[in-house]
This record gives sequence, structure tokens and C-alpha cells, in this order.
Amino acid sequence: MFDSFSQLFMGLGIALEPTNLAVALLGVILGTAVGVLPGLGPSATVSLLLPVTMVLDQTSAIILLSGIYYGSQYGGSITSVLMRVPGEASSVMTCFDGYPMARQGRAGVALGISAFGSFIAGIAATLAIAVVGPAFTSVALAFGPVEKASIVLLGLVLAASVGDGSRARAWAMVALGLLLSTVGVDLISGQERFAFGVSYLRDGFNIAVLAMGLFGVSEMLMLIERKITEEKPRMPSYRLRDLLPGAKDWKDSRGPIARGTVLGFFLGLLPGGGALVAGFASYMLEKKLSRSPERFGKGAIEGVAGPESANNAAAQASFIPMLCLGIPANAVIGIIMGALLMQNVVPGPQILTEHPQLFWGVVASMLVGNAMLIILNVPLIRVFVMLLKIPEFIMAPLIVLFCVIGAFSMNNSLFDVGVVLVCGFVAYGLRKAGFDMAPLLLAFLLGSLLEENIRQALVLGLGSPLVFAQSPISLTVLLFTAVIMLVPVVKRLGAGMTEKRY
Repeated sequence: MFDSFSQLFMGLGIALEPTNLAVALLGVILGTAVGVLPGLGPSATVSLLLPVTMVLDQTSAIILLSGIYYGSQYGGSITSVLMRVPGEASSVMTCFDGYPMARQGRAGVALGISAFGSFIAGIAATLAIAVVGPAFTSVALAFGPVEKASIVLLGLVLAASVGDGSRARAWAMVALGLLLSTVGVDLISGQERFAFGVSYLRDGFNIAVLAMGLFGVSEMLMLIERKITEEKPRMPSYRLRDLLPGAKDWKDSRGPIARGTVLGFFLGLLPGGGALVAGFASYMLEKKLSRSPERFGKGAIEGVAGPESANNAAAQASFIPMLCLGIPANAVIGIIMGALLMQNVVPGPQILTEHPQLFWGVVASMLVGNAMLIILNVPLIRVFVMLLKIPEFIMAPLIVLFCVIGAFSMNNSLFDVGVVLVCGFVAYGLRKAGFDMAPLLLAFLLGSLLEENIRQALVLGLGSPLVFAQSPISLTVLLFTAVIMLVPVVKRLGAGMTEKRY
């Protein structure tokens, strides 16, 4: 441990060099902007900046790209809280309670706790990377397709309990989300599924496009309806000290921040995990642990603190399998890995011995970058919250404009803009009928992961489903999933028997 911290201090000296400080500042500013703009995403930004990194040295190049990635986790919460439009896919969970908090006049508290939670999680995750990161790479290798499929199945069961409405409606949305996830080309057979000859659907639906339609455009229509019924959000005070989280907010949030940090860090170590999955897992954990789960979806601060801490911890932890194993955890990390290869650095176990300055310089820059982000974001909370003063007749078109620009910027395609608008109107109708969009979006996210890992697992098991029972991790997760599904049934049967007695 002492050796790790001495190496970290060496890396801190590298990160504090003027050039590296400048590129870290540029990275986190770009990352925040990318997080605020729906649809743009860190993947596109990092890809566009790859040629620029060739004029930088190895360490500065990765510091710039990593700052964009974890900086986007901060920025993504801003539009999620203020407009219910996820700026970044990993901020989807923040919409569920952040936006209701804004409607209650607590937008500043939601933005403040997300910034502070992200900062605490980022610092803790960086220190954890320095101490135990390389050792935990062996844990990631224990999770193959069999184990991942079981975990994703558990996630689907939990997704049905997210949001408002009855359990039957939630399962209907889960089924619709799974159906949408099958649109596109089958990765194994190469056959088109549900594309109906439309070339744009060969790659399936983009989760950011769906999220903007399901939440952004539908919320615009709900805003118009609220204007008609004259239901207005409560306006907060605009003094910064009144906008920041108070003592009670910190008391309610410290547990979720701690749990989100730990959960996000470990999920970030797993290939295929990442910030989005970590945010979802943290939200579900907090809802299960809460003594009043009915508050979630209606402005529970725990529903903001936990996921925001988890996604930032996961974003930083996901560098470990890439640097130490050469396994990218997600698309953004894969692009950053490409930047390393362009710099003639081959990620893997040898990176700690062959390129220690790069490894520890990048890790230490995360400490510096998180400090920059908190300094940049907290004073701006007052400015962000003032956006709530914009009247609904102006805010509604602004939300649509954000969504249209975000959707078009994904692939420069008007088809994506059409998908956003159609999804928005369909989601509005479903919301009016009592259906919640959260289970649909989460099932869509998990559907492709479930299909991919189940098929890979069956290939490994020569077509036998018993392969899922042969892994201790998989068997434990499946048993836990069965218990979660059976508990509500047993409760209903018990309540029915009690009523018959009386």
C-alpha cells in the first residue's frame, strides 16, 4: 500500500505539470459540455479528438480523453434535473428523482448533491485504483457470459419495480423494451430483425435517441398540459447557500454516496459494466434498502446521490481492465485504448513496469480533474437553477430543440430526429394511460446484453441450459432472482388467506 501511494505521489507530480494541467482542464470542460448536450456523448467527442492526441505526448493524450469521459458524468446530471432530458446515457436514473426535486423547488439541492457525490466518488475511486485496482483485475476475469447473463436477468426483474404504476404495467413495458432491443442485425446469424427494409434500423435504436424521446419530448407535452391546468413548479431561492444541500440532505445522502461509490467501483472493473449499469444498480439498491421506497420517483434525494456517485466511480474504475488487462469496459474506453495503441503503448499487465509514468500520471490526473470539476460546477449551480424561471411556453420548445440537435448530431440523420418525435408522442400517450417509461428504457438497455450473453453461454455449454447452474456465481444470482420474484406472490397469497379468515 505504501508503495502504491508513493507511486501515486510520483504521478501527482506528472499531473501537475503545466501542460498536463491545461489538457486536464480542457478535458473536464469539454466533458461537462458534452454531458449537458443530449445525444453528443463522450464517444463522438473522444473520436473527434483522436487526431489531436497525436501531437501530445502519451500521458497528456490520455489525460485529455479521460477528462472528457468522467467530466461528462458531471454534466449529464444538469439537463436530467432541470429538463428531464438525460444529457448522457448514464444520467437516465437521475431523471427519475432529480426532475421531481426540481419541480419541488429543490433543483439546486439535486445539482449540488450530484456534484458533491460525483466528487467524493471520483476521489475515492481514484484512491482505490491506486491501492487495489491491479489486484482486482482477476475478479473481472471470473465473470464470463454465463455469470453476466444471470446478472442481467436479475436486472430485468428489478427493472420491473422501477417507476410508478402497477406491476403488470411495468412488466408490459419491460416486454416492449426487450422487443425494441431486438431490432437490427443479429450479431450471430447476420439476419435483419424487425428492420422492415429500413436501412437506418439495421443498427437498431440508439439508447440516447430513445431516452430523449421517451423522457424529453414526452415531458415537453406534459409541460404544455401542466400549463393548461396551471400547475406550476415551486420556485427556489436563488442564493447559493440556500441552493446547496443542507444537514438533513447530507444525512440522507451519505449512505447512498458511500454505497454508490463502492458498487460503482466494482461494476466499473467488470468488462461490459460501466457507468450506466452502475447507476441503475445503485438506484435499485437504494430503493430496496429504503424504509419508504414509495418516495422514489417523486423526489427522493437518495435516488440522485447514489446513481450519480456510482456512475462517476464506475467511469474511473473502468480504466483498470483497459490499462491492466487490455480489455475495454465500454465503447468510450475502447476508443481511449485505440489512442494508446496509436501512441505505441500496448495495454496489459506489463504497463505498470514498462510505462509507470503514464499509468500513475493518468490515475493522479483524476484527482486533479475531479477537483477542477467541483470548483467549476458548484458556483454555476445558481446559474443552472435560474433556468427554471424560463416560462413553459419557452421551455417546451427549448427541450424539443435540445432533443432534435442531440438526435441529429448522433449520425447526422433526420431519421433519428423522427424516432425521437415518434417516441415522444407514443410515450406521452402511454404516460397518460398510467404506464411508466423507466422499465421500458432499462429493459431496452439490458435486452441486448441479455441476448448476447445467453447465446454465448449456450455456445459454451454446447446448447445445454444447465450451464447456468454449473457456475456458483450464476447459480447464486439465479436463486436470488427467483426469491425476488416469489416474495410478492407469497405476500399476496398470505394477504388473500388473511382476508378469507375474516
